[in-house]
Amino acid sequence: MNLRMVGCTHRASGVDLRQQLAFGSEQTSDALARWRERFPTAEFALLSTCNRVELYAAGAGPVEAPETDELVDALLSYHGVPTKRVEGQLLSLHQREAVAHLYRVAASLDSMVVGEPQILAQVKQAYQRSVDSGAAGPALHDLFQSALRAARRVYNETGLHKHRVSIPSVAIADFASRVFERFDDKHVLVIGAGEMAEETIRYLQDAGATRIHVVNRSPERALELAAAWKGVAVPWERLWDELAAADLVIGATGAAEPIVKAQRFERVVAPLRQQRPLFILDLAVPRNFEPEVGEQLGVYLYSLDDLALACERNRDARAAELPAAEQIIVAETDAFMAAAHRRITGPVISGLRRNLEEPKVAELERLFKKLPDLDERSRAEIVQFADRLVNKLLHPPLESLRDASQEGPPHGLLDALRRLFRLEE
Repeated sequence: MNLRMVGCTHRASGVDLRQQLAFGSEQTSDALARWRERFPTAEFALLSTCNRVELYAAGAGPVEAPETDELVDALLSYHGVPTKRVEGQLLSLHQREAVAHLYRVAASLDSMVVGEPQILAQVKQAYQRSVDSGAAGPALHDLFQSALRAARRVYNETGLHKHRVSIPSVAIADFASRVFERFDDKHVLVIGAGEMAEETIRYLQDAGATRIHVVNRSPERALELAAAWKGVAVPWERLWDELAAADLVIGATGAAEPIVKAQRFERVVAPLRQQRPLFILDLAVPRNFEPEVGEQLGVYLYSLDDLALACERNRDARAAELPAAEQIIVAETDAFMAAAHRRITGPVISGLRRNLEEPKVAELERLFKKLPDLDERSRAEIVQFADRLVNKLLHPPLESLRDASQEGPPHGLLDALRRLFRLEE
């Protein structure tokens, strides 16, 4: 197998370049079709997310996949990006390095937030699009299925994914879950419509929330965010009514001072709630809620400082799991490469067996014709002897091939065996 990967990631390229090279779903299908037409003997898969754009190409033989410069040209030319634009920002990997990289990506070891769960679904989606487009073949089937297996091992055998480190994920999974056992019946109010608000909504919906109201000073942005997540945009003037009705509130505006003052909350909101539990996540800097709001009966108020401390503890716990995760990646990569190298030896092994089996059968027939009076037990004993002899003769070259396959493709040994035993290609 010949495997190559070229692309850009958050580690080496800026967001502007990643956006220039990004592919939507329809673009991905179109690009895969174009590349298959340009390189008909190769297989392709394209992984495009906000943090990376990676093109994988594989071929069954050493020359059936495009060279690195050809892949770079294919990737850049689709969007008309000049080569000078990407100097020093493209990643190029070959064979084992490409395998290990995909495994680390799928297991979320190469993510901006290590251990985040979204990337595995994105890798699955990239693989499925390659399959649906007819761009995946045996080599990429083996590669991506083994990558998913490696990711599952990391998930199941380490605690890497148990420790959330992003503010919104900790807010919902580690804090809000202490107050509410379920979210599908809760009235959620999101104050603000920026990135933090949107990411928190994503985690809320993953937890089951469906009744999401968005309040923002810009009604257009509130409508846009609410529509994207099937929520309801509410006019800013209804903020205090929404606070009275809500079960869970997210504060994520860029206001220069608190927008919810304790005195007004006590006077306007508290009487209507009648001590019904209200969980407030104040994710804004400066704060959207005065700290004294949290002193009201039934109110659970957590600030960004509270969440940041929990995130830091989780980062330390997650870091302790990284060595075990990396060991799994190395073991899975070793196993994949050894299996790939062994597959190369298959035709030669078959040829060796055939070259010994054919004369064995011929000589047994000749012997049995000369000894027609042999009983069945004796004939069986002679056949068994011949089989054992063939296996013993095959053992040294097969053992050598197996050992050589652990280090890399044993092309030199294979060529020597072909010449020595006059095996056909």
